[in-house]
This record gives sequence, structure tokens and C-alpha cells, in this order.
Amino acid sequence: MVVKPSARPAVRRCAGTGALALALLGAGLPVAAAGQPQPDLTRFYRQKAAWAACKGPDMPKDLQCAKVTVPLDYAHPRAGTLDVALARYRATGKKQGSVLLNFGGPGGAGVPELASYGKEFMDLTNGYDVVTFDPRGVGRSSPVSCGEGGDEAAQATGDDIDLAHPQALLGQLRKAAEECARHSGPVLAHIGTVNASRDLDVIRQALGDKKLNYLGFSYGTRLGAVYAAQFPHKVGRLALDGVDTLTEPLSEQGVAGAEGQQTALDDFLDWCTADVACPFGQDRRAAGDQVVRLVHSLDANPVATDFGSSFSGQDLVGAIGQALYSRQLWPSLERALASLIGDGDTRGVLAFATGGAAPASAAGRGNGTLVDPQDVPADNLQAALMAIDCADDPDRPDTAQITKDLKNLRATYEQASPVFGRYRLTQLLMCYGRPKGTDFIRDRAKNVDSAKMLLVGTRGDPATPYRWTVETAARLGSSAVVLDNEGDGHTGYTSSKCVHRKVDDFLLYGSLPPSGSSCPADAEEGSDSANATG
Repeated sequence: MVVKPSARPAVRRCAGTGALALALLGAGLPVAAAGQPQPDLTRFYRQKAAWAACKGPDMPKDLQCAKVTVPLDYAHPRAGTLDVALARYRATGKKQGSVLLNFGGPGGAGVPELASYGKEFMDLTNGYDVVTFDPRGVGRSSPVSCGEGGDEAAQATGDDIDLAHPQALLGQLRKAAEECARHSGPVLAHIGTVNASRDLDVIRQALGDKKLNYLGFSYGTRLGAVYAAQFPHKVGRLALDGVDTLTEPLSEQGVAGAEGQQTALDDFLDWCTADVACPFGQDRRAAGDQVVRLVHSLDANPVATDFGSSFSGQDLVGAIGQALYSRQLWPSLERALASLIGDGDTRGVLAFATGGAAPASAAGRGNGTLVDPQDVPADNLQAALMAIDCADDPDRPDTAQITKDLKNLRATYEQASPVFGRYRLTQLLMCYGRPKGTDFIRDRAKNVDSAKMLLVGTRGDPATPYRWTVETAARLGSSAVVLDNEGDGHTGYTSSKCVHRKVDDFLLYGSLPPSGSSCPADAEEGSDSANATG
């Protein structure tokens, strides 16, 4: 899947954390031996969010911002803290609490999403404060970055790599892992969905809610499911739209994602070549080849951006992937590609590639106070996506797999998509050299004994296949209720009036549709808000 997105301490390398310690942290358990006292989190759960007007360009006047302080390491809460950025629209009707939104990713920053697309969720203000947040490592919440190392490693998986002697790739991947640690600071060792879920519970308490009401899209469904597994008795009304897998390893997710995005790209090119303004002309077959050549050309010769960084073919692939999640973004994508091809203007495609986050003027990021939106690093979306996915997956591409099977592995990905295959493979390979991820999601996010949860699956979803909704519902057990959206596009809430109504009815009134019921495809696609991230 793909996605989005103050004093800063000096850059410092992350302290080494053993795989065993990370596994225990990932399971939501303290590292201390059994029988020892649990860490005291009282001071974090005594917080109350202090709301004020949001700072930054183009922030709506009625949007309020706050922060909640959480432990950097839940097993050692005195070892440091970080601030999680929040934003909200206040309830206009009789308030019954708050509903938390996560727009997806991983790596998607909630604050700018709610600022830009809050109108899509105003119905929920009839009963709730509508609240979102930038998860740890994302946006204004101690954003991670890989600096130039991440770009170099991505480039190392290109056509210039010697498939017979891939030792150079291993060196690039090790360097990239070190660069990510150096540029990100201490938060990188404690990133991931299990810790983000614990942050979510601290936020719930800081909002004054006894139980969590939640609407999560795409990756946000993974976060919601993990929360239900960790805090089943704190579950209020949870709606999960565009349901993520809890069991498939990154390697299988990558192939499925490449196939889905290639299908969406084919649909876009069908639409584009019927328009005289299409930068690829009107020959549909030739248009597909032109996209591949454009990506290869930019990988070989990246172009400069207005922010002093370079824009590569893989950056372009990430940008296209973002835009393909919603048909309403296609005209903007067409114009952005025309500007890139005709004038070398990267501004349009860069807006998709960065999820709207402003590139940074400096490199170092650590824990501390909220960062200014202008200081979010340009690569935060991609860096956070890789860091969170790696932290959530216990598998790692080992040296033998890379040295012996790289050629076949790359062929598998490129067969799934000549455009997105390499991009997806890079995401998998970038976990090489990082500490082992958690087993919690695969081993313990199942058979949840919580209040009923609504899971929405869209038949034509290019990023989260409908079968993942069915599989995840079965895994979560009797708590899960499935709504079948027969439409297209990534997620259903903003593209289907029927889905929108049924999700609102559940969140506002507790009215659940029968499990297995369906929503027909709308005549036209909906808007682009929650579909902007993975």
C-alpha cells in the first residue's frame, strides 16, 4: 500500500534495540521479566487535550489543533517522550464523544487530510467531535526520514544492478537502514502499529472518552484491528473501510498491490487517451509503453525540484499510485503529467508523491515538540511507510534470498506490473538490515472479544482486495460485520452514498447492517479524501 503527510534536537543515531526486545514491545508487553511490576503510565493517562487554533498556511479557521504526549518506549516510559499531533472539528449537534479518523498509509498524516477534506465528515459532527492525528513518526509527530540513503537504495534495485552479483545491492540496503536511523532519531526504533495503537488509547483518554469510536481507512483498518486486539473492552464503534490483511507477508502484499495498481493505471490510460489533452497521445497501446519509458528515464536521470531535491522515476510511480486511488483525481494527474513531460515541472506530481507535505529545510528529526508543517521531510511519507510496514512484519528478506533469488523475485514483481513492480519490490527489500518486526499482528490480532465492528470491502478496490475484508472478518471472529460495496476505487465511504450512510448510521446511532449485506455501485465515483492514502 501507498500513502501521505518546533525545536528539533540534534541528529543522533538510534540506540540499538535487540530483536527480542522489539518483539516484546510489539506484543504490547514490557521487557521486564514476568512477575515484575508493569510500567507506570499514569501521567500519560491523566492528560487532557488543550485545543487551540491550528497554525500553518491554509488551515481552516474552525479546525482546532492539540497534542498528546506519549512514551517513546512503553516498556520504559521514563526513557523519553514524543508528542502526537491532533486536529478536530467540534461537534455541532448533541455531543456523544469523539470519533477518531485514520486516513491510511502507513505514513499518511491525518492533520493535513482533515484540514483539506473535512467537509466529507461533517455529518459525523452531528454527534461527535471529529478528531484525527499524525501517528508517531508521521507528519508533525516526530517525522522519520531516510535522507538521500533511501533514494540510493531505491535506485540500486533498478535495471543497472548486476543480478548475477547483487552484493552491491546488499551494501546499499545496509547503508539505507543506517541512514534512516541517523536521520530519524530515536522514534524509529519504536515506530509501528502496535505502539501507534497504544498511542491511540492514550488519545482516547485525553479526549475524555471511555471507549474508542473510530473510522479507519486502508492501513487505518490494520490500526483499528490491532487496537481491538490490544484493548477489546475499550472498543466503542469501530468502522474499518478498505480492509487490510493481518496475515499476508509483505512479499505477498507487494505482488497483490502491484497487480491492483496496474489495473487502475490501465483504467486511467483508457480514460486519458480518449482525451485530446492526454500527454501520452491517443494511442492506448503506445501510452502504456510511454509510461514505462518515462519512469526508466527519470530513474536514469532524475530531475531537480523547486525544493532542491531530485525527482526520480520511483518518485513518479509513488505519485501515480496515490492519484489512482480515486477517479476524481485523474484530471489533476493528467495535468500534472503533462506539466512534467512538457515543461519538466515537478510541482504537480510532487504534490501527489509527498501527500501534500512540505519538504524540509533540514534533516534531523527526533522526539520532542510538534514540528512546524514546513519542517516535515519530503520523504516522510515513504520513509514512514517503509518503517511501519517493516516494524509490523516479522519476515525479512535474508542474504540468501537476495543473492540467490533476486532475479526471480524481480521478475515476479515486474510480471505483476511493469510500472509498479519495482516500486513494490523496493518496499520489500528496504526491510533488509532493519530489526525484526513484531509477531503480534499475525499471532494475536484474532478472535477479538469486543463490541461489534463494521468492515467495508469494495469489490473493485485496487489497493486492498475484497478478499482481505472477508479473511480479516473471519480472523477477527464474531465481532466483525461485513458490508459488501459493489463499486470501484479504494475504500467506499467517500465514493458510495450507500456506504457513507451505513457507516454514519453505525457510528452515530449504533445501527449495524446485517453481515453480508451489500451496497450497489454508484453511478459516479465520489470524492478524493480518504482515498488519498493506502
